[in-house]
Amino acid sequence: MPLTLTSPAFADGQPIPLKYTRDGENLAPPLQWTGAPETVESFILIVEDPDAPNGTFRHWAIYNIPDDWDGLPENVETGSDGAMRYGRNDFGNAHYDGPEPPKGHGVHHYHFRLGALSVPKLDIAADTDIKDLWRQAEKHLIAEARLSVPSSGDARQS
Repeated sequence: MPLTLTSPAFADGQPIPLKYTRDGENLAPPLQWTGAPETVESFILIVEDPDAPNGTFRHWAIYNIPDDWDGLPENVETGSDGAMRYGRNDFGNAHYDGPEPPKGHGVHHYHFRLGALSVPKLDIAADTDIKDLWRQAEKHLIAEARLSVPSSGDARQS
């Protein structure tokens, strides 16, 4: 069974609800996965927008997700134990920043990418940006799953 990523809040290819966008409550959506390889030691999740005017824009990264997890709750926190951590997104923030395509720019497609890693922890500086974080994670990637959702700056979903 391949690694599969889903959300109880929206389906693959369906518009992301407003509450998970920067125009709404900007909450990180709940996510679930199945089919993790037996050799997985941790997970990483990133969200990126390849339709951004200046190239791929990265909205969120959470990494060092424990291998025995099968999802993330809505608005997940990394906690004070230092295990799970956020990467720095292209807004310059180390937290979730949801979709917010520029008005008049049409529909953007947001890709949630889950990576199953062969290491229990990525030892990366706290200020590492998502692009470099993913580059480091790819060295340990044993499986990947994607979930893609559209969002428009012109027609907000509810």
